[in-house]
Amino acid sequence: MALRITDQCINCDVCEPECPNDAIFQGVEIYQIDPGKCTECVGHFDTPQCREVCPVDCIPLDPAHVESREQLQAKFARLTMLKTATARRAA
Repeated sequence: MALRITDQCINCDVCEPECPNDAIFQGVEIYQIDPGKCTECVGHFDTPQCREVCPVDCIPLDPAHVESREQLQAKFARLTMLKTATARRAA
């Protein structure tokens, strides 16, 4: 299941650099999470790093994007392959 950022976000800027998949970005008013890139840090860490650093605890699971751990692992593998391919083209 992807994560989401609620309107309790205070725009403290600590979550965005912690995301290993670059899924967090500044939205119009608050930070947002791209569910296509969010793996809950599966493949990188044991726990979602954005949730670890959030001072207001405003990053719950997103019930609109339910995924199993296996699906999150597959997404991690796909994103890793895309990142590797992009880096090779840039080199």
